[in-house]
Amino acid sequence: MINKIVIANRGEIALRIQRACREMGIQNVAVYSEADREALYVKLADESVCIGPAQASQSYLHIPAILSAAEVTDADAIHPGYGFLSENADFAELVEACGFIFIGPTAANIRTMGDKVSAIQSMHKANVPCVPGSDGVLGTDDETNLAIASEIGYPIIIKASGGGGGRGMRVVHSESALLNAIVLTRTEAGATFNNPDVYMEKYLEHPRHVEFQVLADKHGNAVHLGERDCSMQRRHQKVVEEAPAPGITEEQRNTIGERCAEACRQIAYHGAGTFEFLYEKGEFFFIEMNTRVQVEHPVTEMITGIDIVKAQILIAAGDPLPFTQADIEIRGHAVECRLNAEDPETFMPSPGRITQFHAPGGPGIRVDSHVYNNYFVPTHYDSMIGKLIAHGADREEALVRMSSALSEVIIDGIKTNIPLHRRIISDHGFKSAEFDIHYLEKNITNTA
Repeated sequence: MINKIVIANRGEIALRIQRACREMGIQNVAVYSEADREALYVKLADESVCIGPAQASQSYLHIPAILSAAEVTDADAIHPGYGFLSENADFAELVEACGFIFIGPTAANIRTMGDKVSAIQSMHKANVPCVPGSDGVLGTDDETNLAIASEIGYPIIIKASGGGGGRGMRVVHSESALLNAIVLTRTEAGATFNNPDVYMEKYLEHPRHVEFQVLADKHGNAVHLGERDCSMQRRHQKVVEEAPAPGITEEQRNTIGERCAEACRQIAYHGAGTFEFLYEKGEFFFIEMNTRVQVEHPVTEMITGIDIVKAQILIAAGDPLPFTQADIEIRGHAVECRLNAEDPETFMPSPGRITQFHAPGGPGIRVDSHVYNNYFVPTHYDSMIGKLIAHGADREEALVRMSSALSEVIIDGIKTNIPLHRRIISDHGFKSAEFDIHYLEKNITNTA
């Protein structure tokens, strides 16, 4: 049994995990930086421990402070949330070595899937479709690299093996630009990710971003919870997500979802995970796996009725999955808008004090946010201050409810991206699901 969990994160996900703990009768410990002393999840926690100053490197990324907080509070487990240390294999390893339960996959799983090349190789073994590419790290022989690119066909993209978050990528449209692009990406990868390895893939020009949610226990059971569409992106960062993905057939869902579940079984993966794909012309191409809970997990929860955070905790405790694939049913449609403290035109961060906050309501509306009246949005962290989720019987109803909720929500005192979300939800191309990953920048924000 897990009796007490340290929540090694902040913001809305800390509050989300806290709520799951409360429902399960598990004590929770909030760790916080000096900048988050007045945060709602700190106020509501069973216990709280200050782990350092505002800078993330000295608090939320400071492993000894988090482990010390778990020790002094007699916690059983640590939940990393998303971001920060959630996909840090060394952290997962140290948590277990210190006698605590890491609520997530094994360090070995995190390392395998965190390295894009080894992840792709694992997917090939599980028959998960991948983007045509080098199928391994690029060497230093120029002629070999030119030949690989020629076989794949231009345009191609050079990617950092240890990359993520849209960084460590370079698109190449011609042979003359290839070798310089490899050198530049390799240098950037070494400086940014401390890993200079790069690989090559076919560059898909008009894909959508479709991802599959999986849950796997420690007993060899694995299921998928359907797919999400995350194509509304700006600078490779997701803005709006929805589930299920428009236009994906039940046959496609079952086929790709089962292959993802089988991949989990083959690598002995346990916990929650997300397989991310590019989807173009009816075909799926694996790009990476996230070994943690996703920001956009609520849309999947809304259409399946499965609490993903509670499932993570039960899996970490050693429980088998309480359902099989046949038990999982997709009901209706859900849309999520990420609410950011930023200028909706320039996208510059807008920290400061919220003078008025009013959350929308009504049938099918969910708000995941840690903000409140008079809350001060700090300058030190990601600008996301919450998520607005709408569920309906179908996509049309979900979008109508989201439009209504966006007209009702009030966040005064700072700038937010709510006006941008209103434009997206009312946009004809979005409503008719005629979009790809470039659509937002080309047609709505004009920042492509």
